[in-house]
Amino acid sequence: MSEMLAFGEQVLASQPFSVLMGARLTVWTPEQTELVIPVRDDLKQQYGFLHGGVVSYAADNAMAFAGGAAFGQGVVTQEFKINYVRPAVGEALVARATAKAVGRRQAVCRCEVYVVQNGEEKLCALAQGTIAPVDRGPM
Repeated sequence: MSEMLAFGEQVLASQPFSVLMGARLTVWTPEQTELVIPVRDDLKQQYGFLHGGVVSYAADNAMAFAGGAAFGQGVVTQEFKINYVRPAVGEALVARATAKAVGRRQAVCRCEVYVVQNGEEKLCALAQGTIAPVDRGPM
């Protein structure tokens, strides 16, 4: 495991909400971030789909890690937009994010969110957001 990924896992473990979600950082490089959330019954809505807030969280946090990798420091999300393209039904959620445009004060990041169902990934959401560095030490 890379030093960067190990550090990212420590950061994720320090976020109580991420712990509640059961999120795991499986890839964290300057080129890509991958965040995985196991699907549990207590994360579903009334129709049996993974709640949109969980899908949104996955995209938001994956983009924040992508922005953090680009800036090399702590970051916050300034804004983001998400399009849900299919209900998330399966065993796990996988959010993959990259920083697409990085300036001094913000990075525009994109994220594709997949649900894994019977070993097959299916796109369930697309997101784009603006991530900004904060002067509060390392990510």
